[in-house]
Amino acid sequence: MKKVITPMTITAADSNSRTITGRIVTFEETGNTSIGKVQFAAGSVEATAVLLNLEHDRTRRIGKTLSIESSDKGIEATFKIANTTAGTDALVEAQEGLRDGFSVEVSFDEYETLKDGTMRILKGELTGVALTSEPAIRSSRVSEVAATTGEEEQISDSTIEPEATPTEKDDEVEQTVTPAEAVETVEAAQSVTAQSNAVGGWKSTPRIEITAAKYLENKVLAATGDESARQYVLAADNTTDNAGLVPTRQLSEVINGLSTTIRPSIDAVSRGALPDAGMTFEIPKITAAPTVAIAAEDAVFSDTDQNSAFLSVDVKKFAGQQKFSVELLTRTSPLFYDELLRNMVAAMAKAQDAYVNAQLVAGATADATSIATYPTAAELLGVVARGAASVYAATAGLANPFARNILMNTSQWSNVMTLNDGGRPIYTASQPQNAGGAVAPTSLRGNIAGLDLYVTANTAATTDIDDSILIINPDSYTWYEGTSYQLRAESTADGSITVGVYSFGAVATKIAAGAFGVNKT
Repeated sequence: MKKVITPMTITAADSNSRTITGRIVTFEETGNTSIGKVQFAAGSVEATAVLLNLEHDRTRRIGKTLSIESSDKGIEATFKIANTTAGTDALVEAQEGLRDGFSVEVSFDEYETLKDGTMRILKGELTGVALTSEPAIRSSRVSEVAATTGEEEQISDSTIEPEATPTEKDDEVEQTVTPAEAVETVEAAQSVTAQSNAVGGWKSTPRIEITAAKYLENKVLAATGDESARQYVLAADNTTDNAGLVPTRQLSEVINGLSTTIRPSIDAVSRGALPDAGMTFEIPKITAAPTVAIAAEDAVFSDTDQNSAFLSVDVKKFAGQQKFSVELLTRTSPLFYDELLRNMVAAMAKAQDAYVNAQLVAGATADATSIATYPTAAELLGVVARGAASVYAATAGLANPFARNILMNTSQWSNVMTLNDGGRPIYTASQPQNAGGAVAPTSLRGNIAGLDLYVTANTAATTDIDDSILIINPDSYTWYEGTSYQLRAESTADGSITVGVYSFGAVATKIAAGAFGVNKT
């Protein structure tokens, strides 16, 4: 049995009742999921009642299914949101477009693989739905978000039992904390779960209560000679000698500039689903093609055998772990566990992207013409022209033999934004008359001389290296990605907890010369 997580998108909100309604599954439409490109066949997923959680963290349950209905287009569902802090926050975030997506978890064992590598699910079981901020299938959208505090039925965390026995309309939901991209959980020893019902800030209680009303009252009394009131006013006015009366508040917001799941190098190549077994797989590859030549009458035909071989691809494991105390699991606010999982998923994404980039660099054809550390506009166009010709010559036999993507590091991206013609930017989103493409400081995507731009921060940012700019035919390199897993174990000896994440992936260098790199030597 395999699992897939596929996100959907919220589009509308109002203020009537504590419900969220929308399409959670779209049939016959391809989207990017946790295991790559996936398409649900019509009627392939049964409409079954499930619980609603936040970001696939099943310890953060916020609602349950009120109604669910299947049509020829997909599955529509309405969820009742719990009257808890987490539930209220989720409604507000959905209304404001901050957490505006549905993501479903589907278990399946019947599927087919289409020619483009898309996995088409033929029969699956709906096992969970999450409110998320990462949409994928754009046509599957929430149609209504309603919130009120009237005398309606309230749902608390106590009504959403982790150990609830499934019925015909309420499938069992696993008790697991799952990262955004994780689709299965493997537990070692006894599992440990983290509760996050109400995430608030730290509180520091002052020795006296200082309010405008009390201050005014004591100010008046102090004028009449009241000594206690005078001491109150002195303490309130003196923030230097009485720092304890001026509490320092700590917000629930967490500043994290280190965590990102953006994978530009992977996005710049084609994608495929990793085989379900083995640490090596093979792809047939034509190594010599037959020949046809002009032949005179009665002359011997051109005779050259077609030859083939297998391209062997190694599967790599990406893994990391952290050990922490039970205190960090249960007594932190904001929750340490949530931030840890978010950062571990981000670290895995960075490692995967760096590996793909290394394979591109290793296989790319080096430009025969060296360029400056910071190429001029003319030099950059020369790189694109030479790269496009080189890639086409190497991949002419493919269905699409042309270079379509250009990948560069952040310093090269910065240089491109400075290129100008008499002060007029050459690469700008405003598209002036002499524009050579569209590059903006607010996006890692753009266009350079007709090639789609991808900017990566997962490699060295310096510009004085080879291959800091790569021109790519995405069909010549394929990233095969499998399921991401989570391991979790506890120690009864000291109450410590170890959480590990790992995944498998592989890069198939189908035609190495399908990538072309700048030469700075």
